[in-house]
Amino acid sequence: MVDRKVVLSLLAHPDDAEFLCAGTLALLHEKGWEVHIATMTPGDCGSVQHGREEISRIRKGEGAESAAVLDGQFHCLECEDVFITYDKPTLLKAIEVVRKVRPTIVFALSPLDYSHDHEKASEVAQAACFAAGIGNVAIAGVEAFEPVPYLYYLDAIDGVDRFGNEIAPSMVVDITAAMETKEKMLCRHDSQRSWLKSHHGIDEYVIAMKRQSKKRGELIGVEYGEGFRQHLGHSYPGDNILKAELGDLVCEI
Repeated sequence: MVDRKVVLSLLAHPDDAEFLCAGTLALLHEKGWEVHIATMTPGDCGSVQHGREEISRIRKGEGAESAAVLDGQFHCLECEDVFITYDKPTLLKAIEVVRKVRPTIVFALSPLDYSHDHEKASEVAQAACFAAGIGNVAIAGVEAFEPVPYLYYLDAIDGVDRFGNEIAPSMVVDITAAMETKEKMLCRHDSQRSWLKSHHGIDEYVIAMKRQSKKRGELIGVEYGEGFRQHLGHSYPGDNILKAELGDLVCEI
C-alpha cells in the first residue's frame, strides 16, 4: 500500500512530459495519484515569433493548462533554454521543488539524449532525488524528507542516443487507453507547433508523438506505449512501484 500517491515529472522543457510520459501520468491519476509536472526552463528559446519574455509567459501558461487536464500542478525552475547546467544554483532549485512536492515517484529524462539540456536535466533530477533528504543541504522554507523517491528515466527522443544508437527501455507501459488524454495535453502546447515546423522541419506535432508511442507499443504488442528504465543504484528503491500500481499495463522487458 502506497502511503503517498504523488508523482513528479521533473524534465527540461514544456511539452517534454506530454511527449514522453503523459500517458503514464494519466493512468496514475486514474489510480488516485496527485500529478506534478515541473520543467527546468520555461521554453524561452522555443519561438521564432516571440521574444524570450513573451514566449516564456505563453509556454508556462500552456504547461499549466496541460497539467490541469490531470488536475495537476505545473512548476518551472526558471533556468534558460540551452544553458541548463549541473551547478549549485540549478541543483538547489531542483531540490526545492522535490522537497515541496514530496513525491513518491519521479520521472526524469534519459541520461543519454539528443540535446545537452535533456542530459543535464537528467543529471540534476537524479541528484535532487538523492539530496532531498540531506538535512545539511539547507533551503529556506522547505524541509528535507525521506525516503529517496522511486526514479524512472523516460525514453530518449526517437528512442536513440546522439549517435543514433537505440536506447532500449527495461519496461513499457501500455498507454493505449490514455492516448486521448495524452494527445489533449500535448495540444495545449499550441505555440510549440509553429516553432518545431520552423526549426526542426516537423509539421505533424501530434503525429510525431504518436509515432514514438507506437514504436514503444510494438515492443509489447499494443497500440501505444511509453518506455521507462528504473534507477536502481544504491539508496534508491529497488522494487517496481509502477508495476505494482498499474499491474498488467506494465510489461517488463
